[in-house]
Amino acid sequence: MRPVGILGGMGPEATILLMQKVLAAVPARDDADHVPLIVHQNPQVPSRIAALIEGTGEDPAPVLAGMARDLDRAGAKALAMPCNTAHHYADAVAGATDLPFLDMLEATAAHLTEARARRVGMLASPATRLTGVFEPYFAKVGLEPVWLAEDAPLLDIIRAVKAGFPVPDLAPRLAEAANRLADQGADHLLVACTELSLLTDGLADHPPFSDSLDCLTATIVGFARGG
Repeated sequence: MRPVGILGGMGPEATILLMQKVLAAVPARDDADHVPLIVHQNPQVPSRIAALIEGTGEDPAPVLAGMARDLDRAGAKALAMPCNTAHHYADAVAGATDLPFLDMLEATAAHLTEARARRVGMLASPATRLTGVFEPYFAKVGLEPVWLAEDAPLLDIIRAVKAGFPVPDLAPRLAEAANRLADQGADHLLVACTELSLLTDGLADHPPFSDSLDCLTATIVGFARGG
């Protein structure tokens, strides 16, 4: 199998969750059947929230580009980044090496099209909305994002996850946000923040939901196994 390099640490638990999902996605009989991952777990990547929302933080792009080069030197055959907002810097990552970049947002848009979603309720960081990172992908396939009128509570949940608040205490708050999106006409929900991926057990199936981290998982496994 071909090893995939992971630009991780945004946040650390979300990176570990991706590793768990990749592990679970492969019907392995022995260690060697699993996908080889080279993980750059770097929680020192400058804050995307500080840079994109508050306008006071250091630019994450040079650090992310350096991580991509590290992974290339370590033997990765492709790169993946389990952070939706950080895809604002995808060009810097993709341009740092000659390795293919497994784009989580592109994979997510393709999955939502297959799921016949139309109006997609976005459970995401405000930075994801402000940067419009999903817009070109959605526009290509006719998807309409539905954003909460007030998304500050989602940012509070994301910050609480990063601070280590117990998941059972936070999951009901994510469910409340999901219900508001359904009331706004969303026919499909998208968990578009990998911190929120830790809370999906609290989401009901009406409307149905997808998780961008699952879409990246499938892409990583497909590439590693030669797809």
